[in-house]
Amino acid sequence: MAISLLAEARYALTTGQPLDVGDLTSLRPSGDMANRYVRATGLLGTTGAIRYGRAAEGDSFRLAPVAGNPGVWVEIRVPEGFEGPRFVPPTVFAGRLVPFQRAGVRHVGLTKSVSEQTEQAVPAEAWLLIDGSSPRASRWAVALASLFIGFALWNVAGVARVLSKVRDRDTGEAPREETA
Repeated sequence: MAISLLAEARYALTTGQPLDVGDLTSLRPSGDMANRYVRATGLLGTTGAIRYGRAAEGDSFRLAPVAGNPGVWVEIRVPEGFEGPRFVPPTVFAGRLVPFQRAGVRHVGLTKSVSEQTEQAVPAEAWLLIDGSSPRASRWAVALASLFIGFALWNVAGVARVLSKVRDRDTGEAPREETA
């Protein structure tokens, strides 16, 4: 779990203002843009778009491709009570830009959900812009990754202690086997 959270934890530790990437229709992300805080504009398409929820959250989420650029998708949070037929998605976004395959544990299975619900496929090299995901809002990942690393080190120390030879407290030597 700690390894799966490391990218989001690194993102949470970045500083500064979002990188303005302009219009998402013409954006062709490269490797140096991975896991960056960006600001962009664009219209969302409807083909392949899905709505979903997460456990223990009242808000819902929408995932949609950028109109005119199927290689970039945007996830937006829809506050509870705002979902409905009159919902108009935003056209200005700010958040974490990441390749879909490395989006993290909260986005596992989204490509499969898109294909199951819409019979559209998310391109293998697609990127995801997680709107509203600022580095400050992702600080939970640092704490959780640290906790998991602490648990792992504790378990390694416990296993090492169990597997080590027992020493006699008085002499400091390993106990000898007695012969009968």
